[in-house]
Amino acid sequence: MSSAGGENSCGGGDGGKPPLPTMTTKTVAKTRRRAGEHEDAGCGGGNNMISHAAGHLHSNNNQHRTAAADGGVLHRKIVSCAARVVMPGRNLSGWVLGALTLLAVSTAFVKISLMKTFLKVHARMSPHDFLQLPPFLAAEGGAGRRRRCAAAADTHKFSNHNETCNYYRKDSEIWRNPISDNYTKCVERSSRDTRLQNNSNGYILVHANGGLNQMKTGISDMVAIAKLMNATLVLPYLDHKSFWTDPSEFKEIFNWQHFIKSLEDDVHVVEALPPHLADVKPLVKTPVSWSKPGYYRKVILKLLKKHKVIEFTHSDSRLANNGIPDSIQKLRCHAMYDALRFTDGIEELAKKLVSRLKGNGDHYIALHLRYEKDMLAFTGCNHNLTKKEAEELRKLRHKTRHWKEKRINGTERRLQGTCPMTPQEAAIFLEAMGYPASTKIYIVAGAIFGQNGLNALQEKYPNVYSHSNLATAEELEPFIDRHNQLAALDYIVAVESDVFAYTYDGNMAKAVRGHRIFEGFRKTINPDKKKFVRILGEMDRGELTWKEFASELRNLQQNSTAGPNPRVVGQAPKLEENFYANPLPGCLCSRR
Repeated sequence: MSSAGGENSCGGGDGGKPPLPTMTTKTVAKTRRRAGEHEDAGCGGGNNMISHAAGHLHSNNNQHRTAAADGGVLHRKIVSCAARVVMPGRNLSGWVLGALTLLAVSTAFVKISLMKTFLKVHARMSPHDFLQLPPFLAAEGGAGRRRRCAAAADTHKFSNHNETCNYYRKDSEIWRNPISDNYTKCVERSSRDTRLQNNSNGYILVHANGGLNQMKTGISDMVAIAKLMNATLVLPYLDHKSFWTDPSEFKEIFNWQHFIKSLEDDVHVVEALPPHLADVKPLVKTPVSWSKPGYYRKVILKLLKKHKVIEFTHSDSRLANNGIPDSIQKLRCHAMYDALRFTDGIEELAKKLVSRLKGNGDHYIALHLRYEKDMLAFTGCNHNLTKKEAEELRKLRHKTRHWKEKRINGTERRLQGTCPMTPQEAAIFLEAMGYPASTKIYIVAGAIFGQNGLNALQEKYPNVYSHSNLATAEELEPFIDRHNQLAALDYIVAVESDVFAYTYDGNMAKAVRGHRIFEGFRKTINPDKKKFVRILGEMDRGELTWKEFASELRNLQQNSTAGPNPRVVGQAPKLEENFYANPLPGCLCSRR
């Protein structure tokens, strides 16, 4: 009985039905109501009660027992008041409603305050950037930051950039991927396209020519061609005679077991010819470039059935970009982006390099700076080089037989936008695009040609890396003089980068760009070099300020980030967009 009374002493109770009022219960109930009334008064005047108790605690020793008793009463009254707050009893629904109302009002107030603050910071930020400001920017007022950034832009020079303004834009613009939510991969094989077991029309031997990425796209085409002819593909031979003279074999670069396994339902792949065909002399054939499926099904298939073994001398660009059945296009992507996986050793080291670049949550740019000796000699470009260096390139061009153009005007090529950017031009471009000096840059290229090397780029961007300085000597030891294996490392680091920028549209640029599109339209920057050179000249002549130059460049590059744009079909295969540079349509489909 005493316990029940304690629960009800400050408006509590379990809300149950009371017992019948006997004489005893009437007396008790009356007593409990009086105590409740008295305790209600104590709840309202808690401060006076506590002061009164404190006075008793400091009285003389003769009143000690009385003070202790009063203190006990005070303790019970305080507990009673707390119980009325946390145990509302019969008024539970009203108490809950009031609490929810208070929560809703406070939440709305906080949300409105945050939105007002956010909108003051920068009107151009999208919802994706909400509450992602770095601490040193959040501490500064939005209006003050805008004024300071505007002033910095007005007085901007190449050697002096405003780091804070660029950092502010980092998460809102310069690192953001193009919008591509409506697209997804679609390379699934239909049941009717599954390979029939033990039903091959013959064997194909392939000599993959060129550098790593040229061979990679060529092998992917050979997989598709084998499918078209229902042929068995022998593991390709790699080119050892290109500029890099890499002796690596297929099994040293690619995970050959994965290659065979992943294609088993599409194409039969074997390590070598079977014993009964080992002594057969194959028909040596160079397939016609950019051929349609009909060429292989009608012309080459007849030869294959007759000779049983055909040896293709070249693999690059042997299949058209467009006008190919969807099932074959999907197989090309499956071969390129999944089946042709690199060896475990290459993959593991590449993951380490990516992890080191992204340490502490940092972003990085993979810059394909194709300012290398072979490319400069091939294109005839010599801007910013010495006369001695230009002559060295000219001699190499004339010495290389399969390079048909010998007399080239490098100045005209640069004005046409067909030369690789110099390291200095790359630095100017990135700075104008808004990337701060603290940006990490990974160079996806071999040795940079010229006595000045990367100096001009490093003067602006000191955090420049490559596999040479990011990996240890011990880690790189297995890759010494294996240029294609090093290119494979660079390929993975480029695909996994936050931004990939390329200064020359070569085989590496096409392959990485297409792979990044396939993986979800990761941001890729393709500089419009012709217009860049034009406005750079205008700025050099004083016709444009830095602010005007940077603004115009950003406007020019708005639609050059590898967003969801269907592949452009040209009048001739060589003049149209490469399939492996943009596998849409073919390997990416709309969700709608």
